[in-house]
Amino acid sequence: MKQGVQGSPGAPAAARVPAQQRQRQRQRPAAAGPDRERDAAVPGAARGEHTHAERPVPEPRAAVQRSSVRGQILDALRTALVTGDLKPGEVYSGPALGERFGVSATPVREAMQQLALEGAVEVVPNRGFRVVERGARELAELAEVRALIEVPVMARLARTVPAERWAELRPLAEETVRVAAAGCPAAYAECDRSFHRALLALSGNEQLVRVAEDLHRRAQWPPVRLGRTELLADAAEHRALLDALASGDVERVRGLVAGHFAGAG
Repeated sequence: MKQGVQGSPGAPAAARVPAQQRQRQRQRPAAAGPDRERDAAVPGAARGEHTHAERPVPEPRAAVQRSSVRGQILDALRTALVTGDLKPGEVYSGPALGERFGVSATPVREAMQQLALEGAVEVVPNRGFRVVERGARELAELAEVRALIEVPVMARLARTVPAERWAELRPLAEETVRVAAAGCPAAYAECDRSFHRALLALSGNEQLVRVAEDLHRRAQWPPVRLGRTELLADAAEHRALLDALASGDVERVRGLVAGHFAGAG
């Protein structure tokens, strides 16, 4: 920004401030508290005023790259959990898994910490991470909690969301059928979560979507061994649910959503 009065070349910045402005600065009380700290951190800035000539903060390229590796490892670990390559009850160390994936132990540990927050693994001090074991009772409890959350929400959406919005989700339902036909449980698990997430997103409640997806992930570990026939039957329920939602059949929506949780979905 050009100054109203220019000083001699090479003069310090303070010498180029107009005399009237310097007088106002001398008369204005000194800033206190956070303002004083902020002004001290920005050399040459007038106290109490914003400075628009600051240099932009450099992008933390190394952190972004580390985050990218961590994300890739997290995806790989989630797939290994769903496929059963990481077995319930077994303990896995960061270095061993890092060697398996061709990376250092650090991104593996970071990814495992995220999985611990999601309830898929638990920390074993000085050893690594143990894949959780869930019995039939815990899985039934997860299904019950999901039903308590999603059944009333989907019933409400059946009454309030217009049919054309449900039609927009038809490709997602068809994708679950296509993936089920391929017979890959890991790919189907991801596709299934995407479909349920899209349904609940129409509620406009982001917290609900996050909680429901967390419960969904927990319900998928350890993996339920389903063949192609079972996967196709589960995916067919997605089609039926969309039909019921589009027609506004609230009771059928309630029955389909509650019944869906008793299976693999």
